[in-house]
Amino acid sequence: MSKKYAKHKIWTVLLMLALGAVLALSGCGGSGEGAKPEAGKTPSGAGEGVQDTLIYGRGGDSVALDPAIVTESESLKIGMQVFDTLLEYKENTTEIQPGLAESWEVSPDGLVYTFKLRQGVKFHDGSDFNAEAVVFNFERWADPKSPYKFEGDSFDYYDSMFGPEGSRVIKEVKAVDANSVQFTLNKPQAPFLQNIAMPSFSISSPKAIQEKKADFKSNPVGTGPFVFKEWKRNDTITLEKNPNYWKEGQPKLAKIIVRSIPDNTARFNALQNGEIDLMEDLNPDDAKQLDGNSDLVKIERPSFNVAYIGFNLKKKTFNNPKVRQALNHAVNKQAIIDALFAGQAKPAVNPMPPTLWGYNDSIQDYAYDLDKAKSLLAEAGFPNGLPEPLTFYAMPVSRPYMPDGKKVAEAIQADFEKIGVKVNIQSPEWATYLDDLKAGKKDDLYMLGWNGDNGDPDNFLYTLLDKDTIPGNNRSFYVNEELHKILVKAQVEVDQDKRAEMYKEAQVIIKQDAPWIPLVHSTPLMAGKANLKGFVPSPAGIEAYGNIYFE
Repeated sequence: MSKKYAKHKIWTVLLMLALGAVLALSGCGGSGEGAKPEAGKTPSGAGEGVQDTLIYGRGGDSVALDPAIVTESESLKIGMQVFDTLLEYKENTTEIQPGLAESWEVSPDGLVYTFKLRQGVKFHDGSDFNAEAVVFNFERWADPKSPYKFEGDSFDYYDSMFGPEGSRVIKEVKAVDANSVQFTLNKPQAPFLQNIAMPSFSISSPKAIQEKKADFKSNPVGTGPFVFKEWKRNDTITLEKNPNYWKEGQPKLAKIIVRSIPDNTARFNALQNGEIDLMEDLNPDDAKQLDGNSDLVKIERPSFNVAYIGFNLKKKTFNNPKVRQALNHAVNKQAIIDALFAGQAKPAVNPMPPTLWGYNDSIQDYAYDLDKAKSLLAEAGFPNGLPEPLTFYAMPVSRPYMPDGKKVAEAIQADFEKIGVKVNIQSPEWATYLDDLKAGKKDDLYMLGWNGDNGDPDNFLYTLLDKDTIPGNNRSFYVNEELHKILVKAQVEVDQDKRAEMYKEAQVIIKQDAPWIPLVHSTPLMAGKANLKGFVPSPAGIEAYGNIYFE
């Protein structure tokens, strides 16, 4: 392993140690009280009559099923089952391992990556996975005029990870032969291999994209362990076993049904009633009911996230950083954690979690101080508070970092009133919510969060707060040229100690500018029935279900 990944591996080992308790619970899941097994379909190693259908309960529906055009995890959760990536992360870590690529070589100057591809792999439509398929996908994402970029679609993750048009990291992708593909970069990128493994860069069937066109986002075709069958909007997505999957012994289940149940308590009731087998985003208060219940288990997903309140810097109200700093001082984070997270979170100081290397632990948070908040507003020209109410977009769905966005928004609304700032809370449907934030026209401030994708600080700081990611993941429209120079320089630096110092410097700038109110780093809770085995929660917030089975 190269020097630039040595310290990342140390971070991974620490993360794995922290997961010990979670792994002890990896036998959580469903029972025969849930979905009935399909006759004649028993997973490898299971006895006759053992349940082989998993019903998974989640808080919101997917936006689209093409991983390349989405940035939210509800869509990527499905993508993890239908698609594969060239590289992937080892279970419960962010350490890379072979995926559709069996091996790879890197040139001494860090500009050329050559991948040897796995042979004999088929897409679900029967077409061949090969080097030309890899080239097709990457060229589609890179070309803003691609005939396979359909109306309303954008490849925000590609732009975030590999730079916007005009300053792309990837110069060329070419097929060396049927089973080898070569990437040539314009400049070195330290987290390049980590980025390639992200589910947003899953390899889709070129044939399916060419034939289905815009309909591909609702009818995905990959090489993954499960084949897409049906999507009932705001209800269920059904996936069935890929009998020709290239990973030996996977998948073990015959079918997965993913149900959207927006209310956390309703989802928990469905688990208790045997209607679902596994659920995400368990209310901390509901978790107490699992004590002493031998049929159900609680699962803690490793904390590797940040929830935040973002300011829309397109709006004149937030032109003055003193206004943004004032609102930071007005939020009682600990009270929110005690009341709405049942203590299952820590106050966030910076835009990245403290478990990640490069975190600046010398930065002090904006203390909850209403007098200081009022003073800063007065200095900004608002001695009596803001003259007009603000539109506050509160998340309409539960997320691992935000179990109940509307209640959190109401708590912040009450905090702001104390300093003369009134807000009107709005929670449009999830897809509309994300579209509105990307456009930046309707919201004054908003609520969002981020689960780390790849174990690199670049995935938080550059992805969420650099000018290159507008429009896209930088929903605050925040621009700081000094910050941009640091983040771009950090991407090409291969010495991780030097990169860490750059990211610490970047966090100082962000703290002073206050484009966000970093709110919490949560410990997301899940729950499942006790006879489901093989589920290991990922710190990134999404995982493949190929190893899950029922006793």
